[in-house]
Amino acid sequence: MKEGKLLIVDDNRGILSAVKLLADKHFAEVVTLASPNSLVSTLRTFKADVVLLDMNFSAGINSGNEGIYWLRQIADKYPETKVVLFTAYADIDLAVKAMKHGAVDFVVKPWDNDKLIASLRPDDKPMFWGESEAMSRIRETVEKVAVTDANILITGENGTGKEMLAREIHRLSTRRGGTMVSLDMGAIPDTLFESELFGHVKGAFTDARADRAGEFETASGGTLFLDEIGNLPLHMQAKLLTVLQNRSIVRLGSNTPVPVDIRLITATNRDLFDLTAQGGFRQDLLYRINTIHIVLPPLRSRKEDIAPLAAMFLARYAEKYGKRVAGFTSAASERLAAHAWEGNIRELQHTVEKAVIMSDAETIDAPQLLLRPSTAVASDNEVSTLEQMERRMIRDAIAACNGNMTAVAQQLGITRQTLYNKIKRYGL
Repeated sequence: MKEGKLLIVDDNRGILSAVKLLADKHFAEVVTLASPNSLVSTLRTFKADVVLLDMNFSAGINSGNEGIYWLRQIADKYPETKVVLFTAYADIDLAVKAMKHGAVDFVVKPWDNDKLIASLRPDDKPMFWGESEAMSRIRETVEKVAVTDANILITGENGTGKEMLAREIHRLSTRRGGTMVSLDMGAIPDTLFESELFGHVKGAFTDARADRAGEFETASGGTLFLDEIGNLPLHMQAKLLTVLQNRSIVRLGSNTPVPVDIRLITATNRDLFDLTAQGGFRQDLLYRINTIHIVLPPLRSRKEDIAPLAAMFLARYAEKYGKRVAGFTSAASERLAAHAWEGNIRELQHTVEKAVIMSDAETIDAPQLLLRPSTAVASDNEVSTLEQMERRMIRDAIAACNGNMTAVAQQLGITRQTLYNKIKRYGL
């Protein structure tokens, strides 16, 4: 079944034609661009799930810096869009740099068709459930509720896999043939909230040069995933509640209701029940989004899943980087099991990837994991780099502000988008 939207950006028209011919068999919509100059404006109207982006466009320049530049533009303006980089020049250092800036994968030309499609469809794979009893219970719940249209609230710490679980629910649902739209509520500026979610008509505001469908319309017939729902200000909560009650939207600048048919999944790392008691979240909205509540446990409370998850990431990155790494030494396995994993699965994934990149042997030993003592018990003099200090400051600010990202950004003196980029970078 064909799902999702793909944007291919490459200055070689032969490659554009070949990849489009292949991708048309797997994606519901495929658009091509021979130049990145119109990339951002195209994404404004064509809400691509994935962008396949060439890394070099100027003749005689093979540094990949152009690709990195456009990758950063996408990450800044459309952080929910996944980017896979495409290049004829295999360079591990460049791959690592690209991953740090938000790329989800790195494909070298000439490509293998099956591997290329697998890279472009990262969400097609079934969720890895692990072996813990807690995840087994959640899986049973998901299999029961996925086939219904019940609204689902997913809560848990950062890095526990809330979006991955949402995508698994969509994959198992009767709506899997439709689009799943993922939106970070904490990253939408107040002034763009209505336009982003509900769309607008031409002339609704200064830059509204054409009619534009919002995310509710885009997700109609499929699933709408609203991440960081706990960071939504109260006045926006009221507007969201009205749409959920009426099952219709009105585009900004219009008076005509447009019916929408969505399955709603929301997620947050905050305690919405406590937030509601404090007056920070509407009780009627909480009831509306909370038909089914799933709590994802932190990795430290499901230690039996650490080893199989690490093995899965090891196999993935060994293949990706062409390394003959077969496993972990007993010392490395013990170190993985003993670590607190404050960043949860995301931190484990980044740790294994770095270890694979640095490894020249068939097994990874404990020192190659580059794990320092948990920041929960580390003393100040153990912070030895600026990056470690920044990571700790952000983590402490998140805790002090109870996960309110707007307050965290204000406390740190940075924009919310910069904060989200740093959170992603450090696996917080």
